[in-house]
Amino acid sequence: MILRLASGSLFARALTVGMTVLAVSLSVALFLGVEKVRTGAKASFADTISGTDLIIGARSGSVQLLLYSVFRIGNATNNLTWESYQDIAARPEVDWIVPISLGDSHRQFRVMGTTPAFFDRYRYRSGQPLAMRDGATMSDLFDTVIGADVAATLGYDVGAPIVVAHGLASFSEHEDQPFRVSGILEKTGTPVDRTVIISLEAIEAIHVDWQSGAQIPGQSTPVDVIRQMKLEPQAITAALIGVKSRLQVFGLQRSINEYPQEPLLAILPGVALQELWQIVGIAETALIGVSAMVVVTALIGMMATIFSSLNERRREMAIFRAMGARPRVILGLLVLEAVLMAAIGAALGLALLYIGLLIGQPFVDRAFGLWLPIQAPTLREVWVVLGVVAAGAVVSIAPALRAYRMSLADGMMVRI
Repeated sequence: MILRLASGSLFARALTVGMTVLAVSLSVALFLGVEKVRTGAKASFADTISGTDLIIGARSGSVQLLLYSVFRIGNATNNLTWESYQDIAARPEVDWIVPISLGDSHRQFRVMGTTPAFFDRYRYRSGQPLAMRDGATMSDLFDTVIGADVAATLGYDVGAPIVVAHGLASFSEHEDQPFRVSGILEKTGTPVDRTVIISLEAIEAIHVDWQSGAQIPGQSTPVDVIRQMKLEPQAITAALIGVKSRLQVFGLQRSINEYPQEPLLAILPGVALQELWQIVGIAETALIGVSAMVVVTALIGMMATIFSSLNERRREMAIFRAMGARPRVILGLLVLEAVLMAAIGAALGLALLYIGLLIGQPFVDRAFGLWLPIQAPTLREVWVVLGVVAAGAVVSIAPALRAYRMSLADGMMVRI
């Protein structure tokens, strides 16, 4: 009976109730949307590099090594000698190893020297490999493969010329040895998108006439001569390692950290990523706080709507009282109306969220490399919906008590 009265009352005030339900649904959709983006961003961050067991470099800090080797942020304190790299690569535990050489740039984008194995071994988003959008990997000494952001920002296509600059903020460019874009990678949402990739031999080639960070005055070796040289690197910045058995990871890590020839550091990418997320993940708390305040604002708006409707419903409440309705009926009627509005708003908000995910998922992935999985509502999301419904009941208690306390005489009074 009381449910029929509550639903009838809501239908009688369809416009006001509809606006309140819409406000609740939008706030719930925003809150759950922020939660989806937060968890998606955290998962994408953790999957920046996948399938790599160890990252090695000169001894520094684990976060610092991760930053410059994976995120191309900052610089290495020292390099890893090529002899040490070959010694570690020859260890029986190592299944594969990919060298990385950093230091140069192209129009604010980092240049990375590596081997063709990088395109086969680098994984992101739980094991997804790199894919070419256009062109192919390097086949010539002065070929380069660029990330999706590099191509989009600079307007490069396959065949475009690239001149590499020495260092990160240097005005010295290797103009006598230009590169050609041989391929453009698909968007990954990782630092690879902002990287210009060349071969290790190319790194050595452009520095043939350089010494101690400066070009040797008056020296310019012809490109044809450079192509005939043995372009073996003297040192690299870091290396990615995959082991034959996961049981060997910690033993190999300890051996590298105790390497006698030079001070080295081996880190577990997953552990270092978690450490880094603890530093940069503070913003997620702020996002949750802001979206929660939106939900609270919508619920306060619903309470204000109920309060404002009481003046219009005084006669209705007085008639209920005159017909013998008990106080708990009046109280229960208004609380039930608020619960119904909150429940419909929360359900509609959940529906809006999944409709938005269905429409926006491919665009977000393509534009930002952020994967938002479409899955059944999680336990956390269910608790959010139930919490909104419970909060709707709580905020309705104050106006319900006020309605209950309205006197019969005041309710039946005709105001002029």
